[in-house]
Amino acid sequence: MAEKTPFGRLLTAMITPFTDDLAVDYGVARELARYLVDEQGADGLVVAGSTGESATLTDEERLELIKVVVEAVGNRAYVLAGTGTNSTAKSVSLSKAARDLGAHGLMLVCPYYNKPSQEGLYQHFARVAESVDLPVLLYNVPGRTSVNLLPATVIRLAKIANIVAIKEASGSLDQVSEILRGTPQIAVYSGDDSLTLPMLAVGGVGVVSVASHVAGRAIKDMIEAYVNGDTGKAAALHQQLFPLFKAMFVTTNPVPVKAAVNMLGLKVGAPRLPLVPATDGELQVIAGALKAAGIL
Repeated sequence: MAEKTPFGRLLTAMITPFTDDLAVDYGVARELARYLVDEQGADGLVVAGSTGESATLTDEERLELIKVVVEAVGNRAYVLAGTGTNSTAKSVSLSKAARDLGAHGLMLVCPYYNKPSQEGLYQHFARVAESVDLPVLLYNVPGRTSVNLLPATVIRLAKIANIVAIKEASGSLDQVSEILRGTPQIAVYSGDDSLTLPMLAVGGVGVVSVASHVAGRAIKDMIEAYVNGDTGKAAALHQQLFPLFKAMFVTTNPVPVKAAVNMLGLKVGAPRLPLVPATDGELQVIAGALKAAGIL
């Protein structure tokens, strides 16, 4: 079990609340940030990542969101700013601005759409990391970006002092094993709730979670049970939570989790186009999973 946990074990990939006319609701964002830390037990919040609909946020909205979340939770939790884009220069600029706003770290997604080579990925991440003195969480999610950050490239990047962790959402435990075998100093976080426990078993340290919006305490209990050697309890919690994990991806993230949070009474609004709200059938699946987990 890897011991290094640079951002704690439970990070929540925070949704971005919108008003009825789809403006960012910064007041609800403050409330949600406090709720995720104080009630759901998040060790850290990832702001303006893919779950936060970064693709449809303006730069100004992204930075204001980072600012209000930092103000809301202070030093009670890590605030990681999603400043990765498919432009290296823009990522550098956003990362410097996030640093100035008090972010504790950065999450940098693989550049999307332009499909860089492994050398291009290396140079992109190295350039951004070296531009700002903040710890960096790399984010590999081939299903969203169309490129896979390979273990050999992660091993190279881990030699850069402030690249300390990776959120692995390739779905491959073999890939995670290769990363940890080649560079044990880097912390690997699961990018999929349903793979958190399997990833802990091969040396991961935690999760960047979507389901922790509604089941953070239970997810944290599962992680802590495993870390403390109670693998039976961890497995039982995984099985209990598994239907909820799958329901949070019954359609494109963050559509289901926004629906779930709305059901719990915290009005975070609908997603922005081109995402659309959950259908009646999807809402039934989400509500059923919340009820089965004893949340709703």
